Amino acid sequence: MSIAKKGRRPPAVSINRQTYTMATVDGDAAEIVMYGDIVESQPVDPWTGEPIPGNYIIESEFLEDLQKVSGCKSITIRMNSCGGDAGVSVLIHNRLRELANAGTSLTCVVDGVAMSGGSLIMCACDTVRVNPSSLIMIHKCWVFLFGGYNSDELRQQANQNDAYDKSQVSIYARKTGLSDTVLLHMMGSTTYMTGKEAVEKGFADELMEDAEPLDIAASADGRSLFIRGRKMHLAPGMFAPDTIPTVTAEVDTPDAANTHQPETTGSNEGGNSMTMEELRAQHPELVEQIEAAARAAGDNDATSAAQAERDRIAAIDEVAGLFDPAMVQEAKYGEHPCTAEQLAYRAAKKAAKDGKKFLADLADDADESGANGVPAAPGADDGDGGEDEATTPEARMAKARAQVKGLFGKKEA
Repeated sequence: MSIAKKGRRPPAVSINRQTYTMATVDGDAAEIVMYGDIVESQPVDPWTGEPIPGNYIIESEFLEDLQKVSGCKSITIRMNSCGGDAGVSVLIHNRLRELANAGTSLTCVVDGVAMSGGSLIMCACDTVRVNPSSLIMIHKCWVFLFGGYNSDELRQQANQNDAYDKSQVSIYARKTGLSDTVLLHMMGSTTYMTGKEAVEKGFADELMEDAEPLDIAASADGRSLFIRGRKMHLAPGMFAPDTIPTVTAEVDTPDAANTHQPETTGSNEGGNSMTMEELRAQHPELVEQIEAAARAAGDNDATSAAQAERDRIAAIDEVAGLFDPAMVQEAKYGEHPCTAEQLAYRAAKKAAKDGKKFLADLADDADESGANGVPAAPGADDGDGGEDEATTPEARMAKARAQVKGLFGKKEA
């Protein structure tokens, strides 16, 4: 792939295919819209020879067009693809990584879905942004087979599929940092992820929320601000202006700050309430500093929280095979999520409870059957330690002869 020389701006590009576009106006930034299935060539009806209608991202066309924007400093890919050919998807991923290694900034925005091969291309980008309703799906490679095959040929095909799976694992591992074991387990289960879950597991980096007004209030002493309910301490010696509304004292507690929006007091202690526009007009530098600090704090908190959540999910996936799938699902995404250690404790408690119930049910069944009241078999110990007369072989034989004689009226010869 040819990459433009440093300092030379590529010409403007505007490419419009049926399923995607590539465009750049200034030569520095390009946008690629990938809405369609990823294929090696245009699918053709085998009976008629006519092209099969559909939205297809064709290997040769895409790579040819990608080369025309390869000199851009940044490329944004807008993704909505259910996947397609694994080999083509890996090829496009690798070409994009080549651009990234040469200094191109790659960003993928999942407008709809990034499934199968689409998720591989998505993971080529160092920054992946997803909507809460976006869907990401990963799975093991599969193939259509027609005709007759012997066992050796089937094993050879299975080995080829395994090789593709290992290739995909290497791509996902670079992006997420998850282990090969966890990724193979996820792929084998055909894992679907919402935007939030994709961020938690490391497949995506940013969750795009709807923009909301920036709610702001100050603590009573003016040393802290509440931005959308999150408490942020000002630098030493810095105080919030009197024009920012203050919050009630109980909101200063960590729990309240995390669960409630700031409420203004009814007194004049904090001054008159102002909108963000009015505050920005009177104190533009302060607002800019507050917003920058809030964004930095939010990004750091979100990054730490996302990494912690990824670690929690990965730890559960490592031991998921030991427990009931319903318990694993509850531990990961239920109303009461927990760590892998807590999952093991829950499973142990459930096993102990189930064991006690089993023993109790066993005792109840025995009582209801009346088995405990069944007398011993004839000829058993009579209780005084002596032996019944019919317990010896000779006695039993004599008794049997007498019974036969009485039944048939014959004398013994």
